Amino acid sequence: MKLADLSETTIEKIKSIRYDRILEKHEGPWNWESVLRWHEPEFLTIEGHFVLFPLDQEQHPNITILRTIVSQDGNTLTIFLKDTTHYGDDPFSAGFLAI
Repeated sequence: MKLADLSETTIEKIKSIRYDRILEKHEGPWNWESVLRWHEPEFLTIEGHFVLFPLDQEQHPNITILRTIVSQDGNTLTIFLKDTTHYGDDPFSAGFLAI
């Protein structure tokens, strides 16, 4: 799935949603409107669900899904993932864990 596949109504709903993220020393909440304006996010398919990440596409190969929990009603995903984008040369660093 791509953003271009979505209706304008759906895109407007996404723009109104806020999310939490720690980026360097800055904490959210952030909004999807700026992500859609300045970046080209794409969906990842996780456990059969399309998940839109507020990350640049070049980071996607560095993301490993560690565990996914689907709620009983199927409306909520809890995703444990590891991002090794900023791994560096530190032998004790294993990337960042996000939930």
